[in-house]
Amino acid sequence: MKYLVLLAVLAAAFGIWNNRRRAEVQQRRQRAARSRPGAPQPMVACAACGLHLPRTEAASDGQGRWYCQEHRP
Repeated sequence: MKYLVLLAVLAAAFGIWNNRRRAEVQQRRQRAARSRPGAPQPMVACAACGLHLPRTEAASDGQGRWYCQEHRP
């Protein structure tokens, strides 16, 4: 009888340990997924100085020329 109780306690302890381990692995995967860089952005060159910067940070003059913050029209 005491071996049956010991086996039940060991099985419960193993189950708890296994659940915590799975939760930690899942958290690591979520953190890794969040830390991945985003998709590449299209780059443009400043018409005045040639600096390359993301299109979202550049200003256009409406004629297809892009400018950095320092040379915005």
